[in-house]
Amino acid sequence: MKHHLLGMAFDSPEISNPLLDPYSERVAFAFDTVGPSVAHIMAQGASGRGGTGSGVVFTPDGYVLTNSHVVHGAARLSASLTDGRRFEARLVGDDPATDLAVLRLAGTGLPHAAFGSSRSLRVGQLVVAIGNPLGFQATVTAGIVSALGRTLRGASGRLIESVVQTDAPLNPGNSGGPLVDGQGRVIGINTAMIGGAQGICFAIGVDTAVDVVARLMRDGRVLRSRLGLAGQTVPLDSRLAARLRRQPASAVLVSEVQAGSPAEAGGLKNGDLLLAFDGELIASVDDLHRLLTAERAGRDCAAEVLRQGRLETLSVTPVMEP
Repeated sequence: MKHHLLGMAFDSPEISNPLLDPYSERVAFAFDTVGPSVAHIMAQGASGRGGTGSGVVFTPDGYVLTNSHVVHGAARLSASLTDGRRFEARLVGDDPATDLAVLRLAGTGLPHAAFGSSRSLRVGQLVVAIGNPLGFQATVTAGIVSALGRTLRGASGRLIESVVQTDAPLNPGNSGGPLVDGQGRVIGINTAMIGGAQGICFAIGVDTAVDVVARLMRDGRVLRSRLGLAGQTVPLDSRLAARLRRQPASAVLVSEVQAGSPAEAGGLKNGDLLLAFDGELIASVDDLHRLLTAERAGRDCAAEVLRQGRLETLSVTPVMEP
């Protein structure tokens, strides 16, 4: 059956309850699909005091994605699912720079959610937040994508890029829970809300999360290199994109180059459009962050930039983050 919602058409399973309108059916479908995989996380500190948050199971053998600030520094972790099962949990790794962490539950054959893509999101698109606000387990709220490409400053001081802004209401305890699209796919991890505001909430895009998860599961932490610049994702003029044969038609605008940084030593300047780095296309700040791995520290990398209408290739050597 094909439905139309917020100006977009999509195919969906047959409506199981004819009394539900298409909007309600989408919200219910998202909750039914992802709700069983949402975990209520209990974190106990060394002093005995603890806190709670949310997470989402993403593999049948118990790997859980949540926020770093929910579990960081905890002496003991446990989690429960909506079916009442409770598990001990261990920290696989956390990354305060992106406010993401991975846990492992002591269980198998668990309900688990599928990841979607945050790159393909559109402003106005339906999204559903699932979590455990204020201890009320398996709570669902719905809203839309309010804006894309936001930035938040993480606990480490590093900017978290490509954050999804939504008006799906969040409360304390929602942190770490999934933001879900109408197809029942996780497209973000709920992380923050603006206190005192109405409907201004944020989620880490799942494209960022997938990259961080892979590194946490491999190394237990995220090892990075740095260039020492600030930038933002910007669209390219259609004629320029056609001339450069760019798809997608976006790049990273360099807005600040830190004094004494590898970027300055390599000749990067404010106003440069960074098109490629070390042979890889750069269409977003996320693309650049993914390439700044530990393996590139100390290695000369070609940076292709557009400067005042001219293409230039610079040699830049990233350094390891402290």
